[in-house]
Amino acid sequence: MTVAVEVDVRDLMGHPGASRSTRVHQPIGGMATSLARVPDDRPVDAELLLESVIEGIYVSGNVSGAMDLSCGSCLKPIEHPFTVEVHELFAPPGTADPDEDYELSPEGAIDVEPMLRDAVVLTMPFSPRCSPDCKGLCPRCGGDRNLGECSCGPETDPRWDALASIEFPDETT
Repeated sequence: MTVAVEVDVRDLMGHPGASRSTRVHQPIGGMATSLARVPDDRPVDAELLLESVIEGIYVSGNVSGAMDLSCGSCLKPIEHPFTVEVHELFAPPGTADPDEDYELSPEGAIDVEPMLRDAVVLTMPFSPRCSPDCKGLCPRCGGDRNLGECSCGPETDPRWDALASIEFPDETT
């Protein structure tokens, strides 16, 4: 479930050069990948500068919080703080480029929630690691190899089993 985080900018519209700051502190849903997520109940903080420009409202600032990661090798849970810079343009309806800009509402408000979600999700690691030397899980028994070697024994390739039964004559005689 996503909740709009609307900021009224009617006081800035049509006044290029005018600016003001705003702060956001609330949970934002839908920020997740397969190995990283910001829980829906955990707040995200944003210190944003809203600037009126000829093209619309330029929003810049820092977004911070903490995300929960799962190590891509051993699946160990990791809490990881993040800080992301945002620099985005909110353009009036009909002038916004859908591939580059966010849209101002006709009522003179901007919804910063999609911008915040996009910025955070794009910085989530694809394959996080609990440590650079993580040994991961045993592919056969699933044991954590960081805690010690598993007792599976060496893996054999079944394609070579037929060769194991061949008896060779002793060459020393």
